Amino acid sequence: MDLKGKIALVTGASRGIGRQIAITLAGYGAAVVVNYNGSKARAAEVVAEIRENGGSAEAVQCDVAEFGRAKELIDGIVKQYGRLDILVNNAGITRDNLILKMSEEEFDAVLATNLKGAFNCTKHASRQMLKQRYGRIVNVSSVSGVMGNAGQANYCASKAGVIGLTKSVARELGAKGITCNALAPGFIRTEMTEILSDEVKESMKEQIPLRCFGETKDVAEAAAFLASDEAAYITGQVLHIDGGMAM
Repeated sequence: MDLKGKIALVTGASRGIGRQIAITLAGYGAAVVVNYNGSKARAAEVVAEIRENGGSAEAVQCDVAEFGRAKELIDGIVKQYGRLDILVNNAGITRDNLILKMSEEEFDAVLATNLKGAFNCTKHASRQMLKQRYGRIVNVSSVSGVMGNAGQANYCASKAGVIGLTKSVARELGAKGITCNALAPGFIRTEMTEILSDEVKESMKEQIPLRCFGETKDVAEAAAFLASDEAAYITGQVLHIDGGMAM
């Protein structure tokens, strides 16, 4: 896959899946804007790693849940680079709780970042992509948005919403040369999974036909494919990267 000359924005790219997506896109030649909200030092580490490997990247702080700030982020990229070719909506948070104990604030915060953040960036980026008559939008959903998960009503609702957003945007923008697809990762090995006990890990693996966790690279390579011209005839799809969980 060749992404040379492409300008990419990856939201929530300072750690985990977003970090690996940014590094992978840069590895295929894209100039990557590494968006972060609160993890400035981690975002700087991602940029440094990309540059050390000969890639182009910069870190930009923005809370994508804020409509106006998201517009400033997109406008700044277009002003600097003249275009925006790839948008990866990855920014996400969790505020897990059982529905009877979940507060309104916990529900609203997750929906604001995970779903409204994706809407904000897609809305503002699509204006430039329409002018270009070219664009690749990749939304990071989750297997939880497909199957549901106890204690995550807010997170599951947000990720299910991302899938609905993906399909609507694909229908609206397809005729203008813009594709929009979603990734639905399952249990991926990150800092969040590493802190789990061995007992919990083994229990989780029993739910996965492949009997193992995925790696962030598995998700990142799929994102790069959907962002490439090799996937030009793919839109409105949800690609499950879950070891078979949601079959």
